[in-house]
Amino acid sequence: MSLDVFLALLLFAFVSSITPGPNNLMLLASGVNFGFVRTIPHMLGIGVGFLVLLLAVGFGLGALLMAYPPIHIALKLAGGAYLLYLAWKIAMARTMGKAGATGAKPMTFLQAAAFQWVNVKAWVMAVTAMSLYTSAERPILSVILVAVAFALVNLPSVSAWAGFGTAMRGFLADPVRLKWFNIAMGTALALSIAPMVL
Repeated sequence: MSLDVFLALLLFAFVSSITPGPNNLMLLASGVNFGFVRTIPHMLGIGVGFLVLLLAVGFGLGALLMAYPPIHIALKLAGGAYLLYLAWKIAMARTMGKAGATGAKPMTFLQAAAFQWVNVKAWVMAVTAMSLYTSAERPILSVILVAVAFALVNLPSVSAWAGFGTAMRGFLADPVRLKWFNIAMGTALALSIAPMVL
C-alpha cells in the first residue's frame, strides 16, 4: 500500500469513526451520565471489539455475509432491536450516575466489544474499508494495514465524544435539562438505526 493510499485510508477511518453513530451517541450520553473515567471501559471495548470485527471481515467473514443474505438480515434485525433497547434505557435515565451508586451503570468493556457485532454502522465501516483498501496481491498485509489505520484513529475519536459529554455534565446537572438531554440522545440513537437497516 502506497503512502498516499494509506493517508486516504486514515482519512476514511477518521471520518467514519468521528461522525455520529450509535457508538458515539452512546459515548456522549455515557460521558454526561457517568463521567469520562467511568466511560473508559466502554471506549476501550469499542476499540477492541471493532478491531476484532474488522479483522474478521478482512479475513473472510464479510464474504460469508454477502454469500448468505439471511445472515446479514438477521444481524440487522438483532442490531436494530438492541439499539432500540439501548435508546430506551438512555431516554429514561433521569439522574447522573455516581461511582458506587446502584441503578444505572456505564457499558462495560465486554458489552461494548460485543455490541460491535450487532452495530450495523460498524459492519458497514468494516466491509467498506476492506472492500476499498485491501489488495488481492498482498491480502494479509493490506488487511493488517486497514486494522492499524482504524486502531490509530479510534481511541482519539471515541474519547472526543466521551470528553464532550463529560464537559456538559455541569450544564446538565439540572434534572430537567438532563431529562431532556437523555430523551434527545435516546431519540437520536433510535433514529440512527433507520439509514443502516432500511
